[in-house]
Amino acid sequence: MLTAVLLRSFLPQTVHFNLPGTPPKGARSEKAQPVSRKATEQPESTAPSLFQPVTSNITPPHTPTEGQKPVGGFINEDGLRVLPPLDTVSAAPSGVRAPADRSSPTWGGRPDQPMSRASSPPPPSLIDASLQHKAKELGRQGVTQPSVLARSESHDRVFAQADWKIVPADQGNGGLRNAVEAASREGDLADYTWVGTLGMPTDALQGTQKLQDIEDKFATEHDMLAVFCSDKDFDGHYSHYCKQILWPVFHYQIPDNPKSKAYEDHSWKYYVNVNQAFADKIVKNWKKGDTIWVHDYHLLLVPGMVRKKIPSAKIGFFLHVAFPSSEIFRCLATRQQLLEGMVGANLIGFHIHEYARHFLQTCSRLLSAEATPDGIQLEDRFVDVINLPIGIDPVSLSLHREEPEVQKWIDTMRERYAGKKLIVARDKLDHVRGVRQKLLSYELFLNRNPEWRGQVVLIQVALSTSEKSELDAAVSDIVTRVNSLWANLAYQPVVYLKQDIDYAQYLALLSIADALMITSQREGMNLTSHEYLFCQDGKLGGKKHGSLILSEFTGTASMFSGGDLAVNPWDYNQCARAIKQALEMGEEEKTRRWEQLSKQVNSHTGATWFMNLMSRLDRVYEEQLRQDQTSVPRLSMGPLASQYRRSQRRLMILDYEGTLVNWGPVNQIIPVSPQRTLDVLNDLLLDDRNTIYVMSGRRPEELDRLFRRVSNLGLIAENGCFLKDCGSNTWTEMADSDQIRTWKESVKSILTYYLERTPGAEIEERRCSLIFHYKNAEDYDSAMRQATDCASHINDACEEQRVHAIPLDGCVLVEPIDWTKSTAAERIFADLRAHIGPDATHESPVDFLMVVGDGREDEKVFKWANSLNEDGTVKEVVTVSLGARNTEAKATLTQGVSGVLSTLQKLAQIA
Repeated sequence: MLTAVLLRSFLPQTVHFNLPGTPPKGARSEKAQPVSRKATEQPESTAPSLFQPVTSNITPPHTPTEGQKPVGGFINEDGLRVLPPLDTVSAAPSGVRAPADRSSPTWGGRPDQPMSRASSPPPPSLIDASLQHKAKELGRQGVTQPSVLARSESHDRVFAQADWKIVPADQGNGGLRNAVEAASREGDLADYTWVGTLGMPTDALQGTQKLQDIEDKFATEHDMLAVFCSDKDFDGHYSHYCKQILWPVFHYQIPDNPKSKAYEDHSWKYYVNVNQAFADKIVKNWKKGDTIWVHDYHLLLVPGMVRKKIPSAKIGFFLHVAFPSSEIFRCLATRQQLLEGMVGANLIGFHIHEYARHFLQTCSRLLSAEATPDGIQLEDRFVDVINLPIGIDPVSLSLHREEPEVQKWIDTMRERYAGKKLIVARDKLDHVRGVRQKLLSYELFLNRNPEWRGQVVLIQVALSTSEKSELDAAVSDIVTRVNSLWANLAYQPVVYLKQDIDYAQYLALLSIADALMITSQREGMNLTSHEYLFCQDGKLGGKKHGSLILSEFTGTASMFSGGDLAVNPWDYNQCARAIKQALEMGEEEKTRRWEQLSKQVNSHTGATWFMNLMSRLDRVYEEQLRQDQTSVPRLSMGPLASQYRRSQRRLMILDYEGTLVNWGPVNQIIPVSPQRTLDVLNDLLLDDRNTIYVMSGRRPEELDRLFRRVSNLGLIAENGCFLKDCGSNTWTEMADSDQIRTWKESVKSILTYYLERTPGAEIEERRCSLIFHYKNAEDYDSAMRQATDCASHINDACEEQRVHAIPLDGCVLVEPIDWTKSTAAERIFADLRAHIGPDATHESPVDFLMVVGDGREDEKVFKWANSLNEDGTVKEVVTVSLGARNTEAKATLTQGVSGVLSTLQKLAQIA
């Protein structure tokens, strides 16, 4: 059983105020009912449906007022539907499972909640200098500009005195909430606490007892910690920085108009303030053993802020949207602060591998951190990075589908669209969702396939956004054009609803659809496709399985690869062909594809996603805690001496630079090793029970020169690419020379490109590696930026050639992935096992293994050595790190090189 503290921008519950003259929350004048084809009118108070008569205006009227909004299944700001908890479904009033307001609610714009006191920046249209000048001229001429709706003191007093109650909120990430509730229902999550804002302005309640009462009730009755920040802070954070800066960038739409700079300058400080308010709330309420989970792009700074106050906290972060490539992310002015905030977590999660890879590359490029396939290596700790797709809650969805109203809508729609194929779509009306591309592709399909005119209907549900745009007008024009060309009294090719439909209609639509079409230009996980596949089981619709047309730029596409009809939304020809293929596909192929996709949906549920995240965080946290330098004990000479005395077959693998000698850089020429180092090695080798190898990043000929006065010493050169056995005069090349030659040609051209742009830098070529040195560059800061770009370029371009670039102090090391110090150590152990078999007293060729090193490249050797001890292969294993960073080693030495030589000298004297 697990406990968790879950952070998101909005709490799952909010506050409804019962004001004079407003209906109770959830009240409606009349419930939406399925209507037959003969119906010609509907009362204005009914919920919008798919069957309102066509008028001269193709766009349906706006939805009823906010005061009529019911409680239940609803849409959130990211387009994910949130369902009421299962235990409230049966108790909810009939017909209130979906809100009358089909679009995302505007923060501070509800009649049943206080108005915001925030003073927003100028509207986007006024930020352009020419338009600002025009506005001033109008002012001089006495032309009155539209004024912002004003608040009054009486407004504040009304809310300060009004009765209130806590109700389900319709803001925030619905997929996350469903996943947490599913995990709790299945008994995997015993205790959890939500942390977030109330989703409404609170300045009007500041200083009143009511605000304290609200906070207390959330904490005591709902296990929710409310975060309070000023209206100005939250408005600048959410409406401006998150929605106008981060959202476009994360979806590959770089803000390049004057509005963006104004929004960024205005709102960054508010983004910081809100993130700090969340961090302060966590720090104030944190208890040892708590698991802190931070969710989504609204709170990127929180992990780092909490880490500064609570270094030992267990922190996870999950990003629910796409993460762009480094070329896009680096356009943000606050890129470094955002990344440093994210890496404050122990574990960072993304939906798919592509987003995780983009994050790793971005950190390598902008933070000059070493990116490995498993995560980010910082100076003092390691941050694990994983990809894990979220899913839906099938149990909850099944219960909602069993409600009688869903079957009524299925019967109604089957009658209304008898004999026609249905393509359904439901998207937020913004540039990211690709609604315009979808409609143009559908228009092209009808143009090219006249036989389908009159036989197919596209039902497009478009969730309104708070900001009117040219896209709104463009989409309406396309709908009008298509319907004007091919519509008649009995047929309308496009049914366009610029608002959401209630939940029963939504489930019925998914159940009887012949195809679902998603053409997002960029998206994280599209859970509408999951719900569609779940509803296509044929149990309610009375039909066999439909097809899924899915944009290849959604995270879902990488999980569904093969079963869906993948399309490029910008390729209208391909999309039109996909529509034709979906409609004409045989039943056998439809069934085969659906079974393949349904298997993915049922195996990647929301509950499974959440529990995998929790268990993975627990595992990596324990591992990181064990590797923390402050948790690793100092090497004790007493136990080490005892282990040494009782062993008869000893293997020592010792690093050279920084361990046996103080000289560090591998490009620095060392004429001869210090006499003390040579003496210690010779003394140890006097005992024929000892086998010693020295590992280094230097060339074989350099190591031969440095250790020519130490006989019977084994050597590892160029970080594992060359091996010289004890007593041998020849070197064995471990690496594949042909493969090395191939990637060197590719990498050299990249290094040369950056060398020409970095005066004072130089390229060093070794047999199996290349090093870009910039320590002596004329402009070190500029050279460092060039070096990080160079490393990122090589890692992107040469990944398939099994080579990676590692940013180090003053240089970038490019070396093969498949040959390391660890692979050389494994080869040594395998050779010893082959030549020294078990006897009556020894089952292993080695009964004492000691590894000493100080660099990051030594960590793999530590891990390998420890594994031999854990599986019982080697009885006594001692791994020692000299570094001040987190380590796989079981012991540390703080005295540096002198401490290593003293320890080895004492062991030699024991013999």
